[in-house]
Amino acid sequence: MKEYIVRKYTPEDFMLWNNFIAEAKNATFLFHRNFMEYHKDRFEDFSLLVFEDDTLKAVVPANKSATEFYSHQGLTYGGVVIDPKLKLSEFLNVFESITRFLQANNFKKVWFKALPSIYPDYFSDELLYALFLKNAKLVRRDTLSVIDYSSPIAILPSRLKNIRKAEKFKLEVRQTTDFTDFWNEILIPTLREKHNTNPVHSLDEIKLLHSRFPDNIKQFNVYYEGKIVAGTTIFETKNVAHSQYIGSNAHRSKLASLDFLYDYLIKKYASEKRYFDFGISNENNGRVLNEGLSYWKESFGAQTVVQDFYELDLI
Repeated sequence: MKEYIVRKYTPEDFMLWNNFIAEAKNATFLFHRNFMEYHKDRFEDFSLLVFEDDTLKAVVPANKSATEFYSHQGLTYGGVVIDPKLKLSEFLNVFESITRFLQANNFKKVWFKALPSIYPDYFSDELLYALFLKNAKLVRRDTLSVIDYSSPIAILPSRLKNIRKAEKFKLEVRQTTDFTDFWNEILIPTLREKHNTNPVHSLDEIKLLHSRFPDNIKQFNVYYEGKIVAGTTIFETKNVAHSQYIGSNAHRSKLASLDFLYDYLIKKYASEKRYFDFGISNENNGRVLNEGLSYWKESFGAQTVVQDFYELDLI
């Protein structure tokens, strides 16, 4: 087995980490330290770096809780981020080195969340194979609704009817750098009413992240007679436009404001991205499908992509 050196990330590794992320096979801006650390007070970071001699070959965005090691709980996806030239047999050695390091540091359990297949520049399922060999347990599977721009998009007639209805109200879509109206007037009230919860990101946090990643985080609002009625926050990666937040006010059915907005966005990103990702429609760790939400996304022509979550015992 080839020798790999694994060690914990330290603040002195900031530039080394980010330079690696910029060239990695399976990374997005969510793995940049300026994104990962916006909520560092909530998680005990235990990210890892893996070296062959003095060359960085892999990193693991992660945090710990007691004796459990997690693909970073503050990120939508994670896994092992690797050098594009790393071969599968080498990856298996890297993964073995990671598990040995975690065992030596008294970890008892590992939780990995996979990177959905639409995000990497290249096929990148090495982690799934390594977890299979380790007899890891699949504990959750979410379903993403994704439009693939390389295939014809089949929008249902009912959705086209709603879009035409919305056009009669002379709705206006605007891209803005101000997240305040959407957060305070649409997103927070909607999440509290429907789910008794708050957005993962506070208004101050999303403003901070946008200031750090202005080319990746975009806000689109819908206005009716000059007032905001709906909106969405888009996280852009190289290949994907992802709906991080979606919301509308009580006039959604009357105005068809979200149908109007997503018709606009799907057309906008057709020439810019490979995929449009509506996000998940699951509850209860993937065991329950929100059928109405899933159908709404599919009616725009979206198809299903899964994201897997694994549990690996180290004892």
